Amino acid sequence: METKEIMDAISIKRSLTRITHEIIERNKGVENIILVGIKTRGAVLAGYLADSIARVEHVDVPCYALDVSHWRDDREEAYPIPELEMPVKNKKVILVDDVLFKGRTVRAAMDAIMHYGRAKEIQLAVLVDRGHRELPIRADYIGKNIPSSLQEQIRVKVNDIDGCDGVYISK
Repeated sequence: METKEIMDAISIKRSLTRITHEIIERNKGVENIILVGIKTRGAVLAGYLADSIARVEHVDVPCYALDVSHWRDDREEAYPIPELEMPVKNKKVILVDDVLFKGRTVRAAMDAIMHYGRAKEIQLAVLVDRGHRELPIRADYIGKNIPSSLQEQIRVKVNDIDGCDGVYISK
């Protein structure tokens, strides 16, 4: 299986820095914003964004990791609802994931957020948008668009889990 690196650690950092500034600009600051990262790598990326926002705005934005297993529509097994204190009521939630593909994980995450309360708004930030949507979901902030075939796999690696940062495509 041929694997090609399409984003290295520096490219990822640049993309996250750009997304940080786009979030701040679009929301006219970071008041009433919380970051919610979809486990596993989306949660790590949300942490990176929280650190980047803190460097720029000198404000700590709350950051949460969300397990969407209970809300998935492609699993037969019943998963329990995670016990999590996540104050989303009247907040602007920036939902963060590593790869946006068919849109089903994001749909599950939106259902989960609604379970915890009525957010004022939900915005979506992804490191990679690879297309092939099955649901009408689009990202507000995108690190990189990577057109891909259904036969290809895109893997995001993050230092906290994988020991390095990078995005790879395999056939």
